[in-house]
Amino acid sequence: MANPAKAKGTAWESALVAYLREHHNPGARRNAQMGRLDIGDIDGYYLHALEAKAEKTITLSSYIAQANREAVHAGQPYGCAIVKRRMKGVADGYVVRDVATDVRLMNRLKDAEEILRSIAPTVYEDFDQRHREAA
Repeated sequence: MANPAKAKGTAWESALVAYLREHHNPGARRNAQMGRLDIGDIDGYYLHALEAKAEKTITLSSYIAQANREAVHAGQPYGCAIVKRRMKGVADGYVVRDVATDVRLMNRLKDAEEILRSIAPTVYEDFDQRHREAA
């Protein structure tokens, strides 16, 4: 690839897809770029349009604006940027979203857990314990 910055971005996207396939969704994949109606860099991050960034200078505000815009295009409720941490692997990258998006996501999670707890308390207890142990 003639453009080193583009090659770095492509490598980061590929590494993210591999990580997501192993730890989250085996169907995760890179999206084709669609210009002004772009739907994010990676499909398969549950409920999100994902914008992958591997740049020397980090500009969170532009990343979040782009991710939120692309979430609308993709028909996803949430947008986020996953930003490469210099000299670190994928698991050490940063997932970034604005506070409004994060509050909406946490409210959805809270509501879902309350529903599960009311319908199947034992299942909820097992679920809660398993995820607390993973932290």
